[in-house]
Amino acid sequence: MTGGPEALLVVGEALMDLVPVDGDGGVRAAQFGGAPANVAVALARLGTPVAFAGGLGGDGFARTVEDRLRAAGVDLGLCVRSDLPTALAVADPGAGGTGYHFHLQDTATFRLPDLSARAAGFGAVYVGGLAAVVESAAEAVRATALAAAEHSLLVVDPNVRRDRTLDPERGRTALRELCRLAHVVKASDEDLALLWPEADPEDTCRTLADGGRLVVLTRGARGSTAYTPAAPPVSVAATPVEVVNTIGAGDAFVAGLLSGLGAGGSFSGPSAPPDVRALLAFASEVAASVCSRTGTEPSVPARA
Repeated sequence: MTGGPEALLVVGEALMDLVPVDGDGGVRAAQFGGAPANVAVALARLGTPVAFAGGLGGDGFARTVEDRLRAAGVDLGLCVRSDLPTALAVADPGAGGTGYHFHLQDTATFRLPDLSARAAGFGAVYVGGLAAVVESAAEAVRATALAAAEHSLLVVDPNVRRDRTLDPERGRTALRELCRLAHVVKASDEDLALLWPEADPEDTCRTLADGGRLVVLTRGARGSTAYTPAAPPVSVAATPVEVVNTIGAGDAFVAGLLSGLGAGGSFSGPSAPPDVRALLAFASEVAASVCSRTGTEPSVPARA
């Protein structure tokens, strides 16, 4: 596959999450993760042709990652391979959400290719996650995003992470720049409060949308709102669900959003978005399907 107006390129990390096992907080299970990898898998499950460009290592975790991506139908032809180990994210779920501590140094995960010469061959390019702020991956992400902003539809999910292993100021600067380059921005209220702490998240969305972008703000159980350049904001309630898990819900939401944007066979942007309310409702259902069970892979709801 590798390309075409109906296909989406996801650039970023595939790693392993270590998550607490129910009933024993001292034991953690290894689970496929990484926001971009989750998005790629969800897009493939939703029927969107998708290529993933990331770094794949030579350990057992890397084989798990590759098997999961291939089983979903993700094209791995643009990945970079090495004998280095896979990065780990140690999850610490709590009442205020899930926190992480990352083990990133000297791993294969962030040896990403510069795909600026390939970006124009895809209908849309997604960037975000840790790869957007962790060197040396961040340089490749930025180069690819610059090309996508000029020749394709650039989609950014800043997915901000606070952790002692990351440089907050450098990361904030890099993610702000990507949001300003993007044609489509999906961000949570927490993301925007960290990136632009001097402004209310809704005001930030309006400012970004006024620059010609489609901006989707998510608030977890409080639903989502879309901001477009020439129309009033549109809000949709979260799909009701008995929550079992929240890891990967935001990634599933953005996959539903992108699946909707590309449903016509090519990707529509801010100048001609589809029915925004139906788009948000579908994305909410995809996210809810992750929240209702363990794991990060969504089921496929019927399209509105």
